Amino acid sequence: MQLQQIDRVKTITKEDFLKNYFKPQKPVVIERFVEDWPAFTKWDLDYMANVAGDKMVPLYDNRPVSHKDGFNEPHAKMKMRDYVELLKTEPTKYRIFLWNILKEVPQLQKDFDFPDFGLKLMKGLPMLFFGGRDSYTFMHYDIDLANIFHFHFEGKKEVILFDQKQNDYLYKIPHSLITREDIDFHNPDYAKWPALKKAEGYIANLEHGNVLYMPEGYWHYMRYITPGFSMSLRAIPRNPKNLAKAVYNIAFMRYFDQLMRKLKGQKWIDWKNEQAIVRTNKAL
Repeated sequence: MQLQQIDRVKTITKEDFLKNYFKPQKPVVIERFVEDWPAFTKWDLDYMANVAGDKMVPLYDNRPVSHKDGFNEPHAKMKMRDYVELLKTEPTKYRIFLWNILKEVPQLQKDFDFPDFGLKLMKGLPMLFFGGRDSYTFMHYDIDLANIFHFHFEGKKEVILFDQKQNDYLYKIPHSLITREDIDFHNPDYAKWPALKKAEGYIANLEHGNVLYMPEGYWHYMRYITPGFSMSLRAIPRNPKNLAKAVYNIAFMRYFDQLMRKLKGQKWIDWKNEQAIVRTNKAL
């Protein structure tokens, strides 16, 4: 893969962000933007276990998608304090994905602000993501193609990004938001997945307090180098084409996929996986 390092700045003004990153739809890592937040000094795994220890949290692992799975259906649940203890004692594939902190632990709202990047952030949807050492997300993009600000806390995380122009080279699964799940984007097998050599993207490592801006509809793969967690704030896409695609995904695509899983079962999943290879090879 042809990966370049994501731009890094210490901090940034709203004007410079809009001019240099939002308008050209280019990612950036802002290293020291949140140091005045209480969360910067308070938020670590122990703090989360203390304030949300009794909360049951949804857990996901890296098992292949099954026709029996619902859309974003968790694979397990566990109390937060037990999950944090698991993260600290042994490697685990279990991750927390899309956990709404405002809904579950409202007091955490006092620890951060909604920054003014010149975009209207959706204040009801701050989401937390947790992972253990070497756990990772499949390469995917978000259903609403939002502009995403990803605030990382504790530990280190590797991020690989692609824009939607790279779809022909990523072995995208049709009627879905993911690529082939058997691709290891951390160490890809180019003999098996030759199209990846043509994919042009971005890479960066995130540390405590870093903020990653991911433009509209960007594919993202995230691997936890050490146990840690992040929070995402989002703004709706401004590009009319992306907004229309988001509406299609939310109002039609996910329900069509659910219907086909019920009607055809695993054959539907197998067909989609085959089509990812057929369509990518055809594009090449």
